[in-house]
Amino acid sequence: MNIASLNLRQAIMYKMQGSDANAVEETISDAISSGQEKTLPGLGVLFEVLWQNSNENIRQEMVQTIAEHMPAQTAKPM
Repeated sequence: MNIASLNLRQAIMYKMQGSDANAVEETISDAISSGQEKTLPGLGVLFEVLWQNSNENIRQEMVQTIAEHMPAQTAKPM
């Protein structure tokens, strides 16, 4: 496999294809609880699917929830 031609979005969609709600929830929970940076792209792809399949009201709720729970200030990354 040529790493330059790897499409991460496609790879994640391929891995998740056919997943039921329980499998998706487990994937999200595992990714968050692991705290590993390498899980962030996968969560991003799942969020993209959610966003693309949500109406404007749901999108605004998501945006508001995220904004309300972001820290006002955080330490500068190293």
